[in-house]
Amino acid sequence: MKFLFDFFPILLFFGVFKVAEMYEQASFAIATKFLGGLVAGGSIKPDQAPIMIATVVAIVATTLQLVYLKLRGRKIDAMLWVSFLIITIFGSMTIYFHDDVFIKWKPTIIYWVFAVVMCVAQFAFGKNLMRQAMETQIKLPEPVWKNVGLSWMVFFFVLGVVNLVAAFVIFKDNTSAWVSFKLFGINGLLFVFIIVQTLMLSKYIEAEEQA
Repeated sequence: MKFLFDFFPILLFFGVFKVAEMYEQASFAIATKFLGGLVAGGSIKPDQAPIMIATVVAIVATTLQLVYLKLRGRKIDAMLWVSFLIITIFGSMTIYFHDDVFIKWKPTIIYWVFAVVMCVAQFAFGKNLMRQAMETQIKLPEPVWKNVGLSWMVFFFVLGVVNLVAAFVIFKDNTSAWVSFKLFGINGLLFVFIIVQTLMLSKYIEAEEQA
């Protein structure tokens, strides 16, 4: 359930972009009417409308997540605050400059922030964030926990690089393809990484069950 909650803005961003792309003239009219006063120069091009509308929706969706958690009296994860700040800052720049470069950088910034936070926590303060998140489900030797934390740091850094390559090299002139890659490619890599790590840690899970 938490996974779907966290995934909600990404899925909404993808869906809104694809629908707006299908109906470009209608989305252009909507963007011009409601966002025209927020952009530099006061006007946008029709092909810029889908990414701008999708970005607005993503910002609103992330904001609603925070409001929902606050109203329910639940603790808001630090990473959700980070995601909110980054999508708000880079999303606002995307809208104001009507340039998708900023929103394309957003995933990379988030992944690199995650990597840096985990690195600082583990090596400067001796706090393994992955251990804190996973140790209620699995017991691992200390050296293994260190490797798990390190592997996630490296993975997030690499994921940030992959996004940049996809956004500005492979799909440089195809924002639609990048949006699809952001949903299916990035999350596909995340899924594969989790599966591989689960298989690598399976011997500890089996040992715990036999104990």
